[in-house]
Amino acid sequence: MPQASFTALAHHIDQEWLRVAQQQVRRDGAVGIDGATAEAYEQNLEENLRNLEDRIKSGRYKAPAVKRAYVPKTHNEKRPVGIPTYEDKIAQKAIAMVMEAVYEQDFHDFSYGFRPGKSQHMALNRVWQEIMNMRGAYVIDLDISKYFDTIDHTMLRQEVQKRVRDGVIIRMIGKWLHAGVMENGKLSYPSAGSPQGGVISPLLSNIYLHSVLDSWFVEQVKPRLKGKAAMVRFADDALLMFELQEDMERVMEVLPKRLAKFGLRMNKQKTRVKRFIPPRAANGPKTDTLDFLGFAHYWGRSRKGYWVVKRKTQKERLTRALKKITQWCKTHRHDPLREQQRMLKSKLRGHYSYYGITPNSRSIALFWEEVKRIWLKWLNRRSRTPHLNWDTFNLLLKRYPLERPRIYHSFI
Repeated sequence: MPQASFTALAHHIDQEWLRVAQQQVRRDGAVGIDGATAEAYEQNLEENLRNLEDRIKSGRYKAPAVKRAYVPKTHNEKRPVGIPTYEDKIAQKAIAMVMEAVYEQDFHDFSYGFRPGKSQHMALNRVWQEIMNMRGAYVIDLDISKYFDTIDHTMLRQEVQKRVRDGVIIRMIGKWLHAGVMENGKLSYPSAGSPQGGVISPLLSNIYLHSVLDSWFVEQVKPRLKGKAAMVRFADDALLMFELQEDMERVMEVLPKRLAKFGLRMNKQKTRVKRFIPPRAANGPKTDTLDFLGFAHYWGRSRKGYWVVKRKTQKERLTRALKKITQWCKTHRHDPLREQQRMLKSKLRGHYSYYGITPNSRSIALFWEEVKRIWLKWLNRRSRTPHLNWDTFNLLLKRYPLERPRIYHSFI
């Protein structure tokens, strides 16, 4: 029952449970502040897991600070992430596995981020279905300003305790929230937020937004609207879709107040209101495009002449991916050709595995052509005298072929 709370869950966390958690933690991830690697920890795995279980259940476990690192976001922006120690990742995974069993019964089906059996492509398909069902929609493309850094610790614990009141689990969550951040040798203790990179952080963020946004939208917003409405959320990226413009405007008016009630703030510069409806006439006003999870959604004609939602790689994502390829080819242009081919094939395969969806064949074909052009350019810079033209390069590609464009996800 969603109304019931669980007071005894920690008994599930035994040595076998921790071993399963350890097997699901990435072994090749960056090391935390203690510098301990997975290989070193696993040299005495059974004793380490036995000791970890004892410290968790007795309350003697001390959550180590996370190591601050930064990953590229967009343009000149970087996203801060926290890197826990290897043992802390195991502890977080073990607690997350227990809590998932509870919260997966509560979460709504339009929430797709970091949940078992759900993916970004499923979220994209849901967006397509909802907009086509409404025959176009007025959309709030919501951006929460620095969401992971502004989660209120007190409110988060209150939301968790509505369903989980086990003392061991609540105590462990409190320790992680107050563990501190190590950056450039200095230790700080943020009063809010859940560090991105922590194994349990995605679950905690989903629990928070489940109350802040998802349940509010289903239980309080939709019953008061005149037309159809739907929401699709992947972590803190959310699209709120409305059949009627007046419904969208009403929700847009109260949305900042709802977020502020939970210590969150809507990013007014990045939150967009979209008129995403099919063109009514050839010379009528242009409809907006809609960006979500790396894809630009737009209206186009089907083979039978009907207006349908189509998708292509976002221009910024395509540019960013090609810049990474350029930098790699520049840095590794003197590597053996076989090694360059192997790595470029891997990078192409990774790009296709995400962007290779049914209506996006043109974009991934463009990416393939650009990667070939970039490779040719930097191969010619291995010496002062360029020796490869397109004819000789195409002969080289027969010996060292690159991964051709492929559709991995069919949405028909």
